[in-house]
Amino acid sequence: MSHPHPELGPPPPLPEGGLRVTPLGGLGEIGRNMTVFEYGGRLLIVDCGVLFPEEEQPGIDLILPDFSSIRDRLDDIEGIVLTHGHEDHIGGVPFLLREKPDIPLIGSKLTLALIEAKLQEHRIRPYTLQVAEGQRERIGPFDCEFVAVNHSIPDALAVAIRTPAGMVVHTGDFKMDQLPLDNRLTDLHAFARLSEEGIDLLLSDSTNAEVPGFVPPERDISNVLRQVFAGARKRIIVASFASHVHRIQQILDAAHEYGRRVAFVGRSMVRNMGIARDLGYLKVPPGLVVDVKTLDDLPDSEVVLVCTGSQGEPMAALSRMANRDHQIRIVEGDTVILASSLIPGNENAVYRVINGLTRWGANVVHKGNAKVHVSGHASAGELLYFYNICRPKNLMPVHGEWRHLRSNAELGALTGVPHDRIVIAEDGVVVDLVQGKAKIVGKVQAGYVYVDGLSVGDVGEPALKDRKILGDEGIISVFVVMDASTGKITGGPHIQARGSGIEDSAFGDVIPRITETLERTAQDGIVDPHQLQQLIRRTLGKWVSDTYRRRPMILPVVVEV
Repeated sequence: MSHPHPELGPPPPLPEGGLRVTPLGGLGEIGRNMTVFEYGGRLLIVDCGVLFPEEEQPGIDLILPDFSSIRDRLDDIEGIVLTHGHEDHIGGVPFLLREKPDIPLIGSKLTLALIEAKLQEHRIRPYTLQVAEGQRERIGPFDCEFVAVNHSIPDALAVAIRTPAGMVVHTGDFKMDQLPLDNRLTDLHAFARLSEEGIDLLLSDSTNAEVPGFVPPERDISNVLRQVFAGARKRIIVASFASHVHRIQQILDAAHEYGRRVAFVGRSMVRNMGIARDLGYLKVPPGLVVDVKTLDDLPDSEVVLVCTGSQGEPMAALSRMANRDHQIRIVEGDTVILASSLIPGNENAVYRVINGLTRWGANVVHKGNAKVHVSGHASAGELLYFYNICRPKNLMPVHGEWRHLRSNAELGALTGVPHDRIVIAEDGVVVDLVQGKAKIVGKVQAGYVYVDGLSVGDVGEPALKDRKILGDEGIISVFVVMDASTGKITGGPHIQARGSGIEDSAFGDVIPRITETLERTAQDGIVDPHQLQQLIRRTLGKWVSDTYRRRPMILPVVVEV
């Protein structure tokens, strides 16, 4: 198995007749999936998603793929193929189209409807090409065939990309549920046909590669939901992804059966379910869904609320309910269902929300105590079965953390893919398919690009480090006025602390030290304000560390008069 090396340099020019594959997100992480394919000087992008921030990224709203390696080649992009409508696959599209709005988007009916609604908020009218399973389209030098796959959202597609360099198959996210709610199976016949033609490189979903066996059918959840609904005496509040149409359908079916009305809470949930209903993917009995404002007129035993926040996102509806910061107040006897999996890295945030809801008397039903979620990603048994059908000549695991990628690679090896034909890459690692063999040839920049409010890419790691220090240790400000000509102190030092746990009165012990240091420095002829600020920072920082074992941010200000 080949794998990236820290010393990888920029890739060489692509050999004539070769195909270049560059993942800019989704490898080594769960989210911001984006892969760039290059042939004959032209580019095809598959997916452009976002990653959601973790605790060590305070204040960040979203994390984007790094577009810097393709920024000067936007005119070479033939289109963006979107495999399905989840945020980790389409959420970055508005930010790429801001740079070039006329890049065509290619996807299924529901996927394009979801991204078009999102782009409308950004005031972008995209060029789109709607495709369906079995369809084949020429997109520049890329001959693309679309294959139905089953996932946790309708209308998901894999894509087979044919070029003179060979055929590459990108699975997107998929599983092999044999009893799907929408009766849309992963098209194994199509994959077998592609296998007969010859799959030169397979990029395969790795999310559940560590999990043995097969994913249970989605419809197994329906009986569990019925039991929860039968036992609930007050309101039922369901948290789910805003694009999980299958799960919301099961909630609607259970609510209808038990005589409850349903209201969607949150802009994205209302928007996406409206789109799914209008396009026929969500079957809603007449009168079942009502506006949230009408719920006050209904008894609690007839109410179901469907909202976002299943991952503990701080600004989502469920988190705000747990914090008593939402118009909907959790009361004793309410039932809350977290109908989703835990994305790695979100565990602490989710359990914090569960504890908050439980504190107010809610009965919280989640994957840990009831079968209210099944994964949308193929487990190890399904992947083995899939590889034996596809028989790829080269394999590149995608969509997963390092442990998932390596487990997926091992599954490929078990089915007969030669070790030297399995490529374990990471974001930014460039893989060339030349004369039937895939190998790593270099690396491009593919770091995190942070979205903070209206700012995109302006916040970097140093700013996040400062935010962490401020959040963990607080800040101490020092204000000194000095005579510009003599260097003598004419005012201060005045010291104030915020969030450090140190009372302002405690600084009486260190003020003489700071004064003495500044006066001695002035005698040596040093009066530069920047140098004096550094002296103040070192003197005060050492005192705080020695006295309190803390490292707050120290902000010295020296004013010359």
